[in-house]
Amino acid sequence: MKIHVIIEKDEAGYYIAEVPALPGCLSQGKTYEEAISNIKEAIEGWLEVMESKHSVDPSRLVEVAV
Repeated sequence: MKIHVIIEKDEAGYYIAEVPALPGCLSQGKTYEEAISNIKEAIEGWLEVMESKHSVDPSRLVEVAV
């Protein structure tokens, strides 16, 4: 899965990572690489939480590639 992430450096020198497609999915790191690693974990956690909130009948699932 590919997801767009915005990374910006703040005034304190930390890299802030945000996923616009996943509301509230944010992370940070002291380095760019650390921010990337941390946002990957945040995305996985966000998806797990959202999946656990909704019980879905597997027979109704449809996979769409764009």
